[in-house]
Amino acid sequence: MTLSLAFAFGWLVLANVTGMFPSKYKHWPQAYALIALGLPILAWVFWADGVWLALMVLLAACSVLRWPVRYLMRWLRRVALGRSRAA
Repeated sequence: MTLSLAFAFGWLVLANVTGMFPSKYKHWPQAYALIALGLPILAWVFWADGVWLALMVLLAACSVLRWPVRYLMRWLRRVALGRSRAA
């Protein structure tokens, strides 16, 4: 196992542990921190181990961070259809 995959698995463990604790803000600050920490790790896995392992790590991260991914998909759909938020 490469060091980049070890960091990715460590990130997954950290994400699951932070999700177990109660949060007043519904885990959004933790999600922002995990995204900021996870993107460079994902790029490192892509660079060190290739696209297929990076896709598997991305899918694992998306399964942990479900709600930010859902909101991103809703926003992208709204932008693609040309709808504004005020409408």
